[in-house]
Amino acid sequence: MEKEVYSLCFMCSVRCPIKVKVNDGQVTWIEGNPNVAGMEGSLCPRGAAGTSLLYDRQRVQSPMIRVGDRGSGNWRKASWDEALDYVGEKLKGIIDQYGGHSVVLGERTQLATHVSKTFLKAIGSPNHFTHDALCKGSVNTACRSLFGYTDGQIGVDYGNTRHIVLYGRNIFEAISVKEVNNLMKALENGAKMTYIDPRVSITATKAHRYWMIRPGSDLALNYALMHVILNERLYDAQYVDRWVHGLAELREFVEPYTPQWAEAETGIPADQIVAFAREVAKDRPAVAFHYGYRGASHTNEIYLRRSILMLNALMGSVEAKGGLFFKKGPGEVGGKAARKLVEQDFPKIEVPRFDKVGTPDFPLPDPAHGVPHRLPYAIMNADPYPIKALFNFRFEPLMSIADTELTRKALDQLDLIVTIDINYSDIAWYSDVILPESTYLERTDCIQQANGLKPQMFLRRQAVAPRYDTREGAMILKQIAERIGTGHYFPYESMDDLVRWQLEGTGFSMEDFEAKGFVAYGKQKIFWDRQDGIKFKTPSKKIEFKSSLLEDAGFASFPAYEPMPAPESGKFRLVTGRNALHTHISTQNVEYLNELCGENVLWINTGKAAELGIANKDVVEISSSRHKGQIRAYVTDLIHPDCVFLLHGFGHQAKGAERSYNRGVSDAALQENIFDKVGGSPAYHDTFVDVKAA
Repeated sequence: MEKEVYSLCFMCSVRCPIKVKVNDGQVTWIEGNPNVAGMEGSLCPRGAAGTSLLYDRQRVQSPMIRVGDRGSGNWRKASWDEALDYVGEKLKGIIDQYGGHSVVLGERTQLATHVSKTFLKAIGSPNHFTHDALCKGSVNTACRSLFGYTDGQIGVDYGNTRHIVLYGRNIFEAISVKEVNNLMKALENGAKMTYIDPRVSITATKAHRYWMIRPGSDLALNYALMHVILNERLYDAQYVDRWVHGLAELREFVEPYTPQWAEAETGIPADQIVAFAREVAKDRPAVAFHYGYRGASHTNEIYLRRSILMLNALMGSVEAKGGLFFKKGPGEVGGKAARKLVEQDFPKIEVPRFDKVGTPDFPLPDPAHGVPHRLPYAIMNADPYPIKALFNFRFEPLMSIADTELTRKALDQLDLIVTIDINYSDIAWYSDVILPESTYLERTDCIQQANGLKPQMFLRRQAVAPRYDTREGAMILKQIAERIGTGHYFPYESMDDLVRWQLEGTGFSMEDFEAKGFVAYGKQKIFWDRQDGIKFKTPSKKIEFKSSLLEDAGFASFPAYEPMPAPESGKFRLVTGRNALHTHISTQNVEYLNELCGENVLWINTGKAAELGIANKDVVEISSSRHKGQIRAYVTDLIHPDCVFLLHGFGHQAKGAERSYNRGVSDAALQENIFDKVGGSPAYHDTFVDVKAA
């Protein structure tokens, strides 16, 4: 029997709407949901490989309990009751002895995140964190410092832009299908794209202007752009006068930062900086300086991201067609959002978070996501209190948090490590218990509240029965909660029950999603009135160049520029990123994707390689203060001489993931655990490495 199911992909965190074709209980085809504007039936390579994940025999097929040393790979299969009883008993003992706050849960943000947060709130733990903070914690803080909104509450009107500026935002490889399709349409209609990156990525090849900037000097470029824009009055004066707080202070601050000064710092000619400022100003306000997705490169990250957002404000492109917009929820049209379990009453939590977010030690990062790279220090120093249990819900601390060896040493001090995952990730392999989750094709999930210019809701529907002995993550957490006495916070017996509970009061039912895969609250795009109707959430109700959030916490709005240190002789700045075939660390073992990209290589500049006696495809040794490994060289002119580049997510050590085991080098193992102490992001590009012929 054939059927079609509308659902949501989860081969990455974008959650593209999809249509799944099923024949006699087998998935035969996946395509983008044709009912969704911008999808047009298309998917990225990862989405197209969803069937490969579904039918992968190297998935975790049943609950597993460790019987050997951590990381040894010695397991025994267990029934669900046995595994859940084991976790419940261990967890209850830890809570009774050390308190609920000794439990930490980290996850890749997903539709069931409200369930995860409920799980912790019910035991009195504030210690929920997400992978988002590793990608874009400082972007989040920067957005809040200027607008009062998080980055997740802001979007880019790609389809109507006249000029988009990307700072290493490798949009054509780190693919969000709808965004890319809309941007391609804009480019086909005459829009221009400027791309700034030390490496020639696929996105660079699509750009009208590409600048191979000296690594880490983007902030210098932006200060010079502001200098030109303000001195030549290229900004939208009417918009800025109405909506910007602190223009005079910015004008005074950037006066010394001339294009000539920036040329020496960035390597970009001064006349090109001036010409670009004049060119982009002609297209305002349909201009988008992209604030970034992975904003986690340097210790000054928040100030780079703030400078990008300030350029948008100077162009008048905030809440403008073709620029940035604030995502509108159902309340804008008199609707009601789906319910979440976190809206219940919980015991009051008196203790600080494990990462000290929200305290004088770390006041500004968003507690909704936390600062996960502080986890190893919190565990090892028992600061602010002992941490004894860690739940990883499709989150990978060993390959996502910089300095893998430090993280592993910290994990050794825990009494319980539980991983809920689909694959044998490195953290699953290092856990005490693995609780296998069903893939996105095998489960119904919580409602996706998709706010935007047109608020909507989407639903991930189960397409086929689970192939192995797996369960939905939201059910797994509920079943653990029942064993520790907090099950009453989870008022559902199935995922259908949970979805129906979420939809109560919204005016929609589960059946309403069957026709197109989504429901809409209205038909018209919602832009606020640019004269009087923009609802900034800052104390001044304006865009705060002079930021009350920063200054109330003791940080400057406009700190003096500190030159980015160049590598010492014989060393390179390590930079990392993605391609279109893999999602962080989670897809390297997927058979189809592994066949196309099974290991990473080290990009190194041609001239620098010649000095070291390295030829293309040679095996080289790369080493840092934390780790060393061997990898093949990719010798090219398409990278700045100061840096080397490798793809994130390789070098897996979990032997159960046989295709990806020990292939390539892990960037996390090489990186030092250093970070932006104001905004919260890791500084993944502030580690220096040696490279030599192996």
